[in-house]
Amino acid sequence: MTGSIAYGDLQRLPVDSVRAAIRDGRYRGHTAGLALGKLQTNLVILPAADAADFSEYCRLNPRSCPLVAQGEVGNPRLETLGDIDIRTDVPAYNVYRDGELSSVVHDLNGLWRDDLVIFAIGCSFTFERALLMDGIGMRHIEENKTVPMFRTSIATRSAGPFGGGLVVSMRPVRRELVERVTEITGRYPQAHGGPVHAGDPAVLGIEDLDAPDWGEAVEVRPGEIPVFWACGVTPQNAIRQARPSLCITHAPGHMLIADTDEFAPAGSFQSTDFQH
Repeated sequence: MTGSIAYGDLQRLPVDSVRAAIRDGRYRGHTAGLALGKLQTNLVILPAADAADFSEYCRLNPRSCPLVAQGEVGNPRLETLGDIDIRTDVPAYNVYRDGELSSVVHDLNGLWRDDLVIFAIGCSFTFERALLMDGIGMRHIEENKTVPMFRTSIATRSAGPFGGGLVVSMRPVRRELVERVTEITGRYPQAHGGPVHAGDPAVLGIEDLDAPDWGEAVEVRPGEIPVFWACGVTPQNAIRQARPSLCITHAPGHMLIADTDEFAPAGSFQSTDFQH
């Protein structure tokens, strides 16, 4: 590492410069608000023996796990998304062994194996740009925080050993803007689509907005309500249940940034991957 680079400096740089800073170990922070207009994805890496079941889990749960790319067995490159070397191109990785978080690392050079399969799953950071372009602020970006994420009491659909509860991300939204926010984000099914809930967090089984399970708390101010979206950290719950011998994911908030542009907006998104 030849010297770190600050988040604010990276915000002004193109995707190749952002990736170079991550690949070289000069930036290890969250990726919200970086390389605007480029697709950001969640990451899951599993042994080939577990890949078919996990792929089916994604198919059954497209709202929480919108699969945008799957790698070839043993190949650390993900050419469909650009000049990607998965061993170095994410700022921080969670390493799970037998379903338990074992370590957080900043590259996979010592962990990569020839039986591993990459899964890239759509991320809500993609639709955040659309909200920002519409003049709707994102408090976690304004405060340079990782978006708050919460476990819920809502079950996902199981596939093989993979199952468990839905995880959601939360963003405060002014009451009069909730309908507009729902309309905009609903155009991005590859980035979780529209909200799953707006209002009382207890409906989702969330007890305390000041104590997220991942990320950092942000204030919900007078005139605002908490709005919740399905989150790509959901597979990390499924991994805990499935207990594969090895699984590697992004550290929450620390995404893979692709060379490809965000997916073009689609029609309003509906899904039955969980009941609410």
